[in-house]
Amino acid sequence: MQNLTPVGQNIVADISARYNLSTDAVTHMLFAVNNGGGTMAQFNCPELGGSGQWMQGGMTMVGDMFNHGLQATVDNLCNELSSALAQNQMLPVIQPGTPGSNQWWPMELGRPFSSGGQNNIRYAVFPNRLAVEHNGQVVVYDTLDHQIGGVSQQQGGDTSLTFSSQYGTISVNSLPVVSGITVSEPPQSNFANPPQMPNQDQPAPEPAVQNVSTQPNDIIQLLENLGRLRDAGVLTQDEFDSKKQELMARI
Repeated sequence: MQNLTPVGQNIVADISARYNLSTDAVTHMLFAVNNGGGTMAQFNCPELGGSGQWMQGGMTMVGDMFNHGLQATVDNLCNELSSALAQNQMLPVIQPGTPGSNQWWPMELGRPFSSGGQNNIRYAVFPNRLAVEHNGQVVVYDTLDHQIGGVSQQQGGDTSLTFSSQYGTISVNSLPVVSGITVSEPPQSNFANPPQMPNQDQPAPEPAVQNVSTQPNDIIQLLENLGRLRDAGVLTQDEFDSKKQELMARI
C-alpha cells in the first residue's frame, strides 16, 4: 500500500478484512474521503458498485442505487475512514500549499468555503476563484459571476471538467486561468456573452432545469446541491424528497 504511513497501512488492512474488501478498494475510499475533507467523498470503485458519492450525516449514493445493503456498507466504511483520518496520521505529512497535501491550493487563496474530490481530481472554491488539482497539477481559475455548486469529471475517458452554477453545467476550461497551465478545450457554454433573444417564430427554450443530464454523476451532484439547500433551510424535507424522486426518475 503506497502513500500510507505504517499506521495507515495497519488500519486499512484491518478494515479490509472486516469489510471483506481488497486493500486497494479501501485505500481508494480512504483517499476519496481524505480529498473530501473527511466529510464527503466522490469515488469510482468497482468493488463498491462503481461511481458514487457519500456525505457525512447526509446522503449516500451508489451505482446500484436500489442496493440498500451496499449503500449501508459504503456509509459505514466512509464514516469509519473519516474517524480514522481524524484520529490517526494515516497519510504522509506533505508541506501545505503543495500538490498532494490536504491544503494543496496556493496558500494566498485562504480557506475554501467548499472543497471536494473525485478520482484523481480535487477542487476548492474560494471567493471569485476555483482551484483544481488534476494529476498533481494545480490550476486556479477566475469564477467570474458563477456560484459554483460542485466540480465533476466526465466519464468514458474524457478528462474534461465541468461545474454546476446558476447557469447550468459549464466547462471548467471556459473560465479565465489565473495561474497554472491547462489544455484548452472548446467551452460547453458561452456564458460570457449575453443570451440571444429568441426569434419570434421560434418557441422560447425550456428553463435549464428541464435539461438536467441523465448521467449518474450529474444527478449525484444535483442531489448534493439540493441537500445543502435543505440543510440551510431553503428547501423543506418534503420539497427535497419530491425533487430527489424527480431526479432519480431521469436515470
